Amino acid sequence: RRMGRPPGPSSPLAPAGTTAMPGLIPDLISGIPWPLWALILVALAASALIVSCLLCAFCCCRRRHKNQPRDKEAVGLGSARSSTTTHLVQPDVDRLQGDPEDPRQWGRLQLSLEYDLGREEVKVGLKQAADLRAGGTADPYARASVSTQPGHGHETKVHRGTLCPVFEETCCFHVPQAELPRTTLHVRLLDFKPFSEHRPLGELHLPLGAVDPQHVLERWYQLGPPGPQEPEQTGELCFSLRYVPSSGRLTVVVLEARGLSPGLAEPYVKVQLMVNQRKWRKRKTSARRGTASPYFNEAFTFLVPFSQIQSVDLVLAVWAHGLRFRAEPVGKVLLGSRASGQPLQHWADMLAHARRPIAQWHRLRPAMEVDSTLALRPRLHLPLPGS
Repeated sequence: RRMGRPPGPSSPLAPAGTTAMPGLIPDLISGIPWPLWALILVALAASALIVSCLLCAFCCCRRRHKNQPRDKEAVGLGSARSSTTTHLVQPDVDRLQGDPEDPRQWGRLQLSLEYDLGREEVKVGLKQAADLRAGGTADPYARASVSTQPGHGHETKVHRGTLCPVFEETCCFHVPQAELPRTTLHVRLLDFKPFSEHRPLGELHLPLGAVDPQHVLERWYQLGPPGPQEPEQTGELCFSLRYVPSSGRLTVVVLEARGLSPGLAEPYVKVQLMVNQRKWRKRKTSARRGTASPYFNEAFTFLVPFSQIQSVDLVLAVWAHGLRFRAEPVGKVLLGSRASGQPLQHWADMLAHARRPIAQWHRLRPAMEVDSTLALRPRLHLPLPGS
């Protein structure tokens, strides 16, 4: 009988001082109505959840430790002054975007001004520009003029792929001393585009009343925002140049014109080749009727040896019948070694890229201005009967 009874607390088989019940955990597991494999899955999921929580807490503590300053005390926004905290946390939006009317946004221009009392001329030295605003690279050039001579101006050479061009060019304007206080120098910087309208980069309006005739003034000036585009009084002409040094063939293709006065009738283009200020060869296109933007697309070829290419002047002139019923020059373009600005750049590109046609738009200059550059005398026109 005694061997069949379970040992009690006072039984000599139970260890002294122990209250553990050996059958408790098996009894709990057997009491759960789930199978054994489900209990194992639940235990594994709980263990994975606990481990992931511990890893997240560890990573957060490590990040906070890295972001804290190395000083013993952490710096909070409350300990800083209000003005300093505002600029550190949220800068002013206007300062980030920039004011479009701020002159510093349009760059600077270095000029030198000198007045010759004997000749009554203002000598303008276009030195260089810096920090032009173009949103990338540009091909800038400068166009200078004075308010007393709206039809006369000077264009510098085009500088490729820069926002800080160095011009180092000089131009002169005839201004009497009595008109000097009322004269304004206008310098406009533009981005050269071969087949489209040139983009303005900034401009400068400088009154010449402060020019000292006894001294040379040289300084930097802030450029302002460009104003409205200057109206083209005489229009523009597009043509291409191609030169082959081995055969000496100079090919001029007159393409089209635009911006001519609507009152002109039957416009056409004259192409003149000059050597040593003498007219050597000349050609002309056919006339176009009833249009201010005539399209020609006519080619002319001249034989110019390579030894004489530097002493040649090429003149393209747009002619039309005006109100006096006779053909008159509307405007001219001078190319060659004595040219300046865009025409000189076009001529240099033609020589640098032999055997390849180079096309470009050119602004027509007044005929008298081109003739004075070539030292040509204007022809004497006899008055018509009844005029």
